[in-house]
Amino acid sequence: MNLIIINGPNLNLLGKREIEIYGSQSFEDYLLELQQKHPSISIDYFQSNSEGALLDKLHEIGFSYDGIILNAGAYSHTSIAIADAIAAISTPVLELHISNTHAREAFRHHCYLSRHCVGSIIGLGLKGYDLAVNYFVDQ
Repeated sequence: MNLIIINGPNLNLLGKREIEIYGSQSFEDYLLELQQKHPSISIDYFQSNSEGALLDKLHEIGFSYDGIILNAGAYSHTSIAIADAIAAISTPVLELHISNTHAREAFRHHCYLSRHCVGSIIGLGLKGYDLAVNYFVDQ
């Protein structure tokens, strides 16, 4: 099974930014743990702060992977282009947010991506990525 995690803007700063919301572990360290926990699954990773790069990656891999775990960060609440890209590809996408976006600012309560995703994991911290991997394994 081939999965990819795609993280959007500011998620390269995990472990350094807003530790009270996102925790103190870097995503790279967490990814190593996740890959060790699931050795029979290929888990690739891509991160960009650029909306265009995220679109390009979805187009590139959206017909060849078994699943995409997407944390588009703030673009989840603003990007119709990313929503359209998810709708256009055949690989299933699971939306993920580390924080509980519904407990934050009102503009974070709506997500343009959700209707095109197989599901959403919101507010469970980095553990959400492990749950997302398990979802795809169970399918």
